[in-house]
Amino acid sequence: MTSDSSAGSSQNRPGLNPLERRSIAALASVYGLRMFGLFLILPVLAIYAEQLDGATPFLMGIALGVYGITQALFQIPFGMLSDRFGRKPIILTGLTIFMFGSVVAALATSIEGVIVGRALQGAGAIAAVVLALTSDLTREEQRTKAMALIGMTIGLAFMFALIVAPWLAANIGVKGMFLLTALLAGAAMVVIVKAVPTPVQTFNLEVRAVPSKMFDLLRNGQLIRLDLGIFILHFVLTAMFVVVPIILLDQLGLETRHHWKVYVPALLGSVVCMVPLIILSTRKQWVMRVFLTAISILLFAQCLLMWRPLGVLGLGICLFFFFWGFNLLEAMLPSLVSRVAPAAGKGSAMGVYNTFQFLGVFFGGMLGGLVYGQIGVTAVFVLCGMALLAWAWIVFNAPMPQLLDSLVVQIRTGVQHADLSNVLGVHEVIVIQGENTAYLKVDKNQLDYAALDKFLDSPST
Repeated sequence: MTSDSSAGSSQNRPGLNPLERRSIAALASVYGLRMFGLFLILPVLAIYAEQLDGATPFLMGIALGVYGITQALFQIPFGMLSDRFGRKPIILTGLTIFMFGSVVAALATSIEGVIVGRALQGAGAIAAVVLALTSDLTREEQRTKAMALIGMTIGLAFMFALIVAPWLAANIGVKGMFLLTALLAGAAMVVIVKAVPTPVQTFNLEVRAVPSKMFDLLRNGQLIRLDLGIFILHFVLTAMFVVVPIILLDQLGLETRHHWKVYVPALLGSVVCMVPLIILSTRKQWVMRVFLTAISILLFAQCLLMWRPLGVLGLGICLFFFFWGFNLLEAMLPSLVSRVAPAAGKGSAMGVYNTFQFLGVFFGGMLGGLVYGQIGVTAVFVLCGMALLAWAWIVFNAPMPQLLDSLVVQIRTGVQHADLSNVLGVHEVIVIQGENTAYLKVDKNQLDYAALDKFLDSPST
């Protein structure tokens, strides 16, 4: 797995071994620092952009969302380059591009300059490479836990960014915040060089996105519905933050440095209310009910935002419902994609999913700015509500997805596809010839573990 000598002595221990804990902590911090830098700009950029030369609502929206289109364009090429030149050099290259984009945005005096800087930030697309490196440094049985910990870091980065961004904007300005994101990228580069072990790269279809498979997955109706969902979710998020900071400042008279007083209670309240629904969603029969409930909560939030009752307090309540639904869906969607994706197709499915997510960021910023400039603030929430209504209609009328679990197992020499496919509870099998590796989609409630163990190098867990 890795050249680090500590791996061998702890390879068979249950739970995360020391090398895995060190690797996951370092990679989660890298991912978190970079995403924190991107999220930090979200609640203040619209206000800042209004003061720049050449600013229009449409260009403000472009500045907010343009990093999404470059993320979508460069994510898979960066992953492919990392297969050839190594994970760490490509991550360092991406962070350097991100740092350069942050400096360009900080020095810009026009809206066009900020757009160029934001596009460069997105061009440092390291998400797929970081996940591939995580795969290289962790065992199969610990990989889901590793990915979940990195996902939690992203969520915490989003929450912390919304809380501190207004305070930072008031004290160091948005130019200073862009420079801060450059420093954070530099810190992430130090972590990569000093703290992340250098692995022996592995070929793992559970993490790696294969372009040919990605095109095939565009014909999978269940996955496309989930991809459209993440597109709409981030479309709505970005479109809203074209206008929410402006509402707080211009319509409600709340200075930027005090915006945290609205965001913090809304975010904390949403997390508390999210937990019971997350627990319910772990039961297969409740998954789609919770999913539809979360979309309904988002739709309710948009209806409230069209009305915006009771000033600052009312807007805080609106944002509470929005963050409640948003955080719930942000947590559920990746899990659903991994369970619906075909055997040996999770990496490619997540590649398509992330591409749709970043495209949603771009189109949300662009159309949110356009609608705000041409019609007004309320029209942005109408646009978001219509997108959510379309999503609810798609989910309500779609067949219940088959939710299966993925297993990657090492098989004995000579074991064939038919041997594994005949095991009770195994629905799909992909055998990688010459590597003694099999990718399975299984129903764990029905899986005959004793029968499966007969074909494995070591007992299943």
